[in-house]
Amino acid sequence: MSLIVMKFGGSSVGTPERMLRVAKRILERQQAGNDIVVVVSAMGDTTDDLIDQSKGLNLNPPAREMDMLMTVGEQISIALLAMTIHQLGGKAMSLTGWQAGMKTNEVHGKAKITDIDPSRIFKALEAGNVAVVAGFQGMSEDGEITTLGRGGSDTTAVALAAAVKADVCEIYTDVDGVYSTDPRVVKNARKLNEISYDEMLELANLGAAVLHPRAVEYAKHYNVKLVVRSSFTQNEGTSVKEDAVMEQGVVVRGIAFDKNVARISIMGVEDVPGVLANVFGALANNGIDVDIIVQSGVQDGKADFSFTLSGDDREKAIEVIEGVRSLVTYRETTSESGLVKVSIVGAGMVSNPGVAAQMFSAISTLGVSIKMVSTSEIKCSCVIAAEPLHEVVRALHSAYGLDTTEQVYVGGPSERR
Repeated sequence: MSLIVMKFGGSSVGTPERMLRVAKRILERQQAGNDIVVVVSAMGDTTDDLIDQSKGLNLNPPAREMDMLMTVGEQISIALLAMTIHQLGGKAMSLTGWQAGMKTNEVHGKAKITDIDPSRIFKALEAGNVAVVAGFQGMSEDGEITTLGRGGSDTTAVALAAAVKADVCEIYTDVDGVYSTDPRVVKNARKLNEISYDEMLELANLGAAVLHPRAVEYAKHYNVKLVVRSSFTQNEGTSVKEDAVMEQGVVVRGIAFDKNVARISIMGVEDVPGVLANVFGALANNGIDVDIIVQSGVQDGKADFSFTLSGDDREKAIEVIEGVRSLVTYRETTSESGLVKVSIVGAGMVSNPGVAAQMFSAISTLGVSIKMVSTSEIKCSCVIAAEPLHEVVRALHSAYGLDTTEQVYVGGPSERR
């Protein structure tokens, strides 16, 4: 007998028909002799609908009240799924995040899990139930309802799998595994049978939407075996684990891209200690994540430096930089939006020289200028203009020998919740 955590995203339970199909799949696994914990997202567009309703009443609602509202979608899902399982002759108990023992800090909208008490889940399993848990939510020590932010249901599933010592955590979505790149861009993208935590974490951080980075971090830290599978087919998925088998001759495992990148440059900065700390400390204090940072050489005691960030944060970041003029002396700031970041990822890169050079060559052959570069042992990222993105991705996919001979993709846009 195995203990399995199964997570289903919003599109997987988006209609009564899909809910029924999910319930049947869950019962099949339970009837095969397994204990089953299910984590569920809100149905379909429920979350977007709730956000729209809130905006119709208050364009800047309190974060606490938004968390109260946003947790409703998952509670609808768990109740309906539990009812469906009962209708099919099974037993199920629905549990909110806090009933399932999910404890968090009190950062509304972006809470982090601090502890999990799975005792009520174990009681439900001992009584023969499928434990159906609401993803994306928890409760602080002060009794405040919180949400975990983007990717919260994936994170819930992996964290619960670690807490209950599950044999495997299966993430069911509308794709049937992790691909070498987005199959909607490269029709011959290949599905990977296995991928390491480190490679998956890089791909997730760099734009691949099939798993959220926080979920992969939890899986790596607690050594939780992850499998990404489709809720619409019975196809074998992709296993995410510590040591994945590396395909012979394949150095780059995947290509990811982020379509929402902006660049800000601060020109004529006085070259004195503490400048970067003041600038990036202020950005961090305002919740702005910075990605690639490049500083030029110093001339006449002045330097220029540029950094990338989400396009959504560009205007706010400029305001923050203007606000530290009393601490940082500079001539001017410039910014550029409408950029993208394309990245190659592979554990084999560390022992194979020339991989980055091959990337630069493939991009330059297309006549595309590279604006910024960032590298690590297993990835190389280039910031470029948005227009040629798909052409660049296809060229890189071919350059590293990742193309398959036939279309194997099943599913639609990846779920993110």
